[in-house]
Amino acid sequence: MHPRAVLFVGNFFFSLFAALIGYILLPYLSTFMPAAYTGLVIAGGALAALILFPFLPVLVERFGVQRLALVFACVEAVALFILATAPSAWTASLLIALAVSLQPILSYELDLLLEATVAEEGTTGRVRTLFITAWNIAALTAPLLMGALLADSDAYGRLFLAAGAALVPFIVLFAIRRLPQGSPIKPSHMRDTLICILNDRDLAAVTFGHFLLYAFFIWASFYTPAYLHIVLGIPWVDLGWIFSLMLIPYVLIEYPAGWIADRFIGDKEFMFVGFLIAGASLASISLLTPTSSLFLILCILVMSRAGGALIESMTEGHFFRRVSEKDINSISVFRGVWPVANLIAPIIGSAILFFGNYQLLFVLTGGFIALAGGMTTLFIKDFR
Repeated sequence: MHPRAVLFVGNFFFSLFAALIGYILLPYLSTFMPAAYTGLVIAGGALAALILFPFLPVLVERFGVQRLALVFACVEAVALFILATAPSAWTASLLIALAVSLQPILSYELDLLLEATVAEEGTTGRVRTLFITAWNIAALTAPLLMGALLADSDAYGRLFLAAGAALVPFIVLFAIRRLPQGSPIKPSHMRDTLICILNDRDLAAVTFGHFLLYAFFIWASFYTPAYLHIVLGIPWVDLGWIFSLMLIPYVLIEYPAGWIADRFIGDKEFMFVGFLIAGASLASISLLTPTSSLFLILCILVMSRAGGALIESMTEGHFFRRVSEKDINSISVFRGVWPVANLIAPIIGSAILFFGNYQLLFVLTGGFIALAGGMTTLFIKDFR
């Protein structure tokens, strides 16, 4: 199997496990604690990832990127299998924090492996969006499986078991197929890399835009299911097919958008439109009530993901057009915005829920995504 095909398949199973647990983390934690505290568990996992991230380039140099990805995937699978056994509240919280912390680290390892297969930067947009499309196909399938597993009860242990099982093919694939690692590179000091990115207006803007994307993922993917299921009382069997249809824009939009950006207009315009659509749609969730039709809910969620698809394809493509697999510190900083967002966004969510409600959360976070994202794109320098 071609190395890129291995990575695409690996990313599919990585997405499948992440999507299976992503929707139910906050509802699951809500069985142990008030909703306002659930985001703090996610933030704790993000803090652990942030502590480890500066050391990743050194670990890659010493142990190799594929070996690290394999080890982290095995640890993730063990954590999920233990969660399936219904551990105590404290153990479950620690394991969820661990599972959350490892996801951006695994993504970073996959980034390095994929970049080592890209020889021509003119194909970056298409390769990256194909890679993301493999993720999105699994993400589209996962809610249907979630709805089926939770059709008769909120037996969240079934999802943790299925998520752990989804990582087994990933582990086997990476254990038996040797992938290209790229040229061995001596990593620079992380502080120097961060200063370099901050001094480059274009790289700083696209990195901050990527941070906003991950903040959107937290507020939309974690808090929306909790609001729809716990507050509005929509059963998981209905949310399963709604969330599956909601993700179709990621499959249909990202590759064509990457192809058009590669050949014709660049990244900036698509990115700007994506932020406006994503922010406005996220804010619109505040208008939903227990009497809202499932069709209206579906339309709002589909529009939010159409905006997210444009942001994701453009920020990924634009950044990796500027770097290669040799820039492991730059990639570490770029991918490190995931745990930063995982730390900051849930804390903001918890703070809003302490003093307000879900409606206020969606209005404030949606407005912030639209405003901050639109302003960020003004600093992007298109390659065309």
